[in-house]
Amino acid sequence: MLRRLTRGAEATFTRYFATKAATEPRKTCLYDMHVNHHGKIVDFAGWLLPVQYRDAIAASHQHTRTHASLFDVGHMLQTHVTGRDATEFLESLTTVDLQTLGQGCASLTVFTNQNGGILDDLIITKDRTDKFFVVSNAGRRNEDIKLMLDRQNEMKAQGKEVNIQFLDPLEQGLIALQGPSAATALQSLINIDLTKLKFMTSVETVLDQKLVRISRCGYTGEDGFEISIPGKDAKNIAELILSKPDVKLAGLGARDSLRLEAGLCLYGHDINEETTPVEATLLWLVAKRRRAEANFPGAEVILNQIKNGVKRKRVGLTLGQGPPARENAAILTAEGERVGKVTSGAPSPSLGKPIAMGYVPTELAKTGTNVLVEIRNKTYKAVVTKMPFIKSNYYTVK
Repeated sequence: MLRRLTRGAEATFTRYFATKAATEPRKTCLYDMHVNHHGKIVDFAGWLLPVQYRDAIAASHQHTRTHASLFDVGHMLQTHVTGRDATEFLESLTTVDLQTLGQGCASLTVFTNQNGGILDDLIITKDRTDKFFVVSNAGRRNEDIKLMLDRQNEMKAQGKEVNIQFLDPLEQGLIALQGPSAATALQSLINIDLTKLKFMTSVETVLDQKLVRISRCGYTGEDGFEISIPGKDAKNIAELILSKPDVKLAGLGARDSLRLEAGLCLYGHDINEETTPVEATLLWLVAKRRRAEANFPGAEVILNQIKNGVKRKRVGLTLGQGPPARENAAILTAEGERVGKVTSGAPSPSLGKPIAMGYVPTELAKTGTNVLVEIRNKTYKAVVTKMPFIKSNYYTVK
């Protein structure tokens, strides 16, 4: 049954997940499974997805931190980019250095515009110099497709070879298995040695006699995997993973609180077309070689900001025992002057107190700075906090 978030147990996440779609919301290849498992289905960026299951959001959150949870992320845009000039094509749209990226390795990057603004964040995996796998945000699907097709046409007009295949979400699913028990659960189902699959690397292998792509990455701050699977086999594969000890389904609610604790941005909230990587404290996404060559969209603006600084920056905020600060809540100086706003905020199940992200003037961005946050016409004390809010547990063992 479709549930539209209004007021109730899951109203905490209303402002994040209530998105008006121009067309009827779409279903991923796991929709029926969510219904069978009593998922509370909501319309998120035009997709019908579970915000939670029978467990409370906080319980799912904690289960992910201590064991493992399975998320449906099949609404994300999966794309294959191939051809002799595929590297040049992707570098012409992003800030990543694909030339030196190792085969089988992945990198988080951003599409940027001519003003240095972030058009989307995405992960690019390099299979070969002429073959890449790209995963970008569902909410930017139309914009990303247009961006890539327009650039493909420009390059083809120059006689260059770039092929793009956008994968249909009903034909190719995507699931995320996250948490400290994720590797143990997955290892029992495949023949490859997961101890050799490091964070931000990817491999194609067989799971349940089906060819899948396993990438060691995620959106929770925990060790985990994103698994691209054939749509017709998605339910069987998901149920097989769920049959393993300590693995439960989790929805959008837990996904959001987990990524917030991990200090990770949500596009359209913490970053957008008006935000540059420098302002968003994502400068590390602008590769050293690309800075030297200055040949990515918005390079002049971004390089100038690197040299001369910016007026505002994204920061983490930790509040006391009061209510959580939601998106658009005003951030004030300790003296009461309005200087910024919250972009994401929620109770932190791990810390037992509210946390948030937002933008403040650079002079207030130093860790330990005391500020105020306005919530329902009252102000509450907050402290600028280093992110991630909790220690990340990515698998980086050498």
